[in-house]
Amino acid sequence: MAIPGPPALLGRARELALLDRLVEDARNGRSSVLVVRGEPGVGKTALLNHVTATASDLRIAQISGAESEMELAFAGVHQLCAPMLDRLDSLPAPQREAISTAFGLREGRPPDRFLVGLAALTLLAESAAKLPLVCVVDDVQWLDSASVQTLSLVARRLDADPIAMIFAVRESEDKRELEGLDGFPELVLTGLDDRHSRQLLETAMPGRMDDRVRERILAEARGNPLALLELPRDRPPAALAGGYSLVGGDRPLIGRVERSFAAQLQTLPSDTRLLLLVAAADPVGEAALLWRAATRLGLGVEVAEPAETAELISIGARVRFRHALVRSAVYHSASLRDRRRVHGALADAIDPRVDSEHRAWHRAQAAAGPSEEIAAELERSADRAQARGGVAAAAAFLAHATDLTPDPEDRARRALAAAQAKLDAGAPGAALALLAVAEAAQTDELQRARIDLLRSQIAFARHRGGDAPALLLDAARRLRDLDPELSRETYVEALMSSVFAGRFVWSEEDGPEGVARAARAAPPAPDPPRAVDLLLDALVKRFTAGYVAAAPQLLEAAREFRREDDEGVAAPRWYGIVGRIALELWDKDSWDELAAKKVEILRSEGALTLLPVALVYRAGVGVQAGRFDEADALLQEATAISNAVGALPPLDVQPVLAAHRGEEERTLRLVREIRRRATVRGEGRVIPVIQYALSVLHNGLGQWRDALAATGLALEHDDLGLYGYMLFERVEAAVRSGEPELAAESLRVLVTRAEASGTELALGVAARSRALLASGAEADTLYRAALAHLDRRRTDPMFARAQLVYGEWLRGEGRLSEAVEQLKHAHASFTRVGAAAFAERARRELVAAGEPVRAPAAAVSDTLTGQESYIARLAADGHTNQEIAAQLFLSPRTVEWHLGKIFAKLGITSRRGLPAALLARGANQPSEL
Repeated sequence: MAIPGPPALLGRARELALLDRLVEDARNGRSSVLVVRGEPGVGKTALLNHVTATASDLRIAQISGAESEMELAFAGVHQLCAPMLDRLDSLPAPQREAISTAFGLREGRPPDRFLVGLAALTLLAESAAKLPLVCVVDDVQWLDSASVQTLSLVARRLDADPIAMIFAVRESEDKRELEGLDGFPELVLTGLDDRHSRQLLETAMPGRMDDRVRERILAEARGNPLALLELPRDRPPAALAGGYSLVGGDRPLIGRVERSFAAQLQTLPSDTRLLLLVAAADPVGEAALLWRAATRLGLGVEVAEPAETAELISIGARVRFRHALVRSAVYHSASLRDRRRVHGALADAIDPRVDSEHRAWHRAQAAAGPSEEIAAELERSADRAQARGGVAAAAAFLAHATDLTPDPEDRARRALAAAQAKLDAGAPGAALALLAVAEAAQTDELQRARIDLLRSQIAFARHRGGDAPALLLDAARRLRDLDPELSRETYVEALMSSVFAGRFVWSEEDGPEGVARAARAAPPAPDPPRAVDLLLDALVKRFTAGYVAAAPQLLEAAREFRREDDEGVAAPRWYGIVGRIALELWDKDSWDELAAKKVEILRSEGALTLLPVALVYRAGVGVQAGRFDEADALLQEATAISNAVGALPPLDVQPVLAAHRGEEERTLRLVREIRRRATVRGEGRVIPVIQYALSVLHNGLGQWRDALAATGLALEHDDLGLYGYMLFERVEAAVRSGEPELAAESLRVLVTRAEASGTELALGVAARSRALLASGAEADTLYRAALAHLDRRRTDPMFARAQLVYGEWLRGEGRLSEAVEQLKHAHASFTRVGAAAFAERARRELVAAGEPVRAPAAAVSDTLTGQESYIARLAADGHTNQEIAAQLFLSPRTVEWHLGKIFAKLGITSRRGLPAALLARGANQPSEL
């Protein structure tokens, strides 16, 4: 029985209709993303081919991953964007330089992956500007991780662009292919039902077939279309007609389908099979390279004809196999000798001046055994690979170099370097395997100590568990006499891990105080001491002698780190701990600067597993500075990156932002979710953050008892960072709850810490808190002193909160005109930044003071989404669409689309009306990310 359309699409009417809608959406100017999942042979590629046929009137970009290209960074993005590189000169210079470096078109520093992603997004958007674009990405599980992350980021930032992106992913026990694709709409393909399976099998084998054989094939195929089409070819005619030969019935289905393809290969001439092997071994898929390598093997163009006639491969500008299993069958059915021979030919065909790392990779595959020459070339190529694809690419080359190193000492050294690179790239499991290789070699005591250190770091990276402090302490002790400077650094790492675990440490010895006591045994600091040495000594004093005693040393360590940072010699891994110290010292300028610098460093290194944490930290700075929209944009970016790399998004600051905005239900929901996750993962440092969020929320809403309870739980442990902020919230909550003794106790600690810090912010916070417990002229003097100390931070919520409580006190004293002045300023500030609960507190006080207050106009955040609000403010400040797109990782067209919606919501027609419209709605000024 003949069936309409391609046999592999039989029974897929629902799936075809869905894909047709995606193409139609692109035609109509709408973006869409779909992930098609299923086992090999279930019809994913057939559906993608249908898409390209249906969208023949549109622009199509189509690529397919290859198992051999998984270690070549940005190879997939390069394939997708290669036809669009004629638009390269139109990109902003930073984007152009980043993507050119990633594609090996120029030399340069390791490209910022965000710039590469933004450049790819811009190229795709510009390509779709005149004609809608359909991007089809097959076999995502075999794309290199840099490409998966980049394309996932691009897909998440599509909005107003007429682009459809369709990813096809093979489902298997190996879940790597899930990385970065979670959260997108999915189409999960399953096997055909019995009726369609029989119909397809009859189409594949129209002649007479033994009923028992037919039922066996149907049972083995389990509705898999490719199996139904190919398995009969695996049987001799006699068996199909009525024999009893059911060869290999116990083999896995996909192995059998692959063997079916392998059997077809055996009917081809040997030279044709060798050419197919060249194509299967090359991850780039460039026809020119294929023919150069073929020439070196003595193969002419004519040998391709039998394979093309059999529809196993098509060779045009690029080389494409009929199915990924054909490619796999070609490569794995070849002898090891032939595979090495082919890789050698490909290496010889590559100009080392143009693509040295690609050549080194093929030389490694061609090696018959250990070779110091090739291992050294791979090690040298690791730096060049990192310049293109970041630390993950370098890690792959170092791992290959390790495998090919004959000398045990060099092998251990390279394995350790590869393990460190794997850890930095966010692959702690692979790092652990390489550590085992390093341990197996005969190494000296220092090398073994370094192995122990890295093992400790891997343990911390993998599960953030409470065992990390003890492991790091053991490594620090072992390094004491072998490498004193590294030993001191490791003690700092042990302290950092204990701070991270916080109240969830396994024992008192593993807590910050216990680790600090142990760190007293660290070797002496060098002369002159580095910033990290000052940092260690300051932290030891902080956790053994207390904040006040340690404050001078903490300040000195932070200053020295900033000096090293200005000179470009500061180690990026200490940004986080120094930033927490700045937060603890109420040094908001340093906190802001360090948070921004950490984001900048991690962006430039392409460290996408660490960048979300830095973005969230930076968002925390934005919240405290009253830059709520900026913080919101940073949190969105952090979530998008976490999804792209397959990690849980860091949520810590989300409830803090929600609390400052007065979003009660959302804050409480986020706190519940984060507390549950933190408890499971042993992240004790998160607890004071969410308790702080609760205290801000309840103080804003006037729920004083709830705020007091929140601060009580948080202050049970002297956590590094937010302890002073919790004292600030507790004083207000205790005073309003009628608990003066609790308030006085917290005030005493707050004042001593503020005086030890000595910053204007600390002194202002202390004066405000003292005023809450004072009366008469003393209270008035303290309130004025608080405002004077906080004056340079008039845009911060902290200044407005000082005005609020001062206005409340003035109203209670009957000084209504003065109260109204303070309360009006506070109300305007809270409204401007979007602190709704505190704004409502100020409004109620104004009404009570007899000041008529209009019903609050909708704030920008009530009218626009968070992203729209931030775009509006950037545009009002004069930023171009392209500049806004670069900041928010959007395409310029999407920015233009958002602006159109913004204009409509604000009742204006152009950018010229934005400043007045935002001012009328109480919008705060934009700030650089």
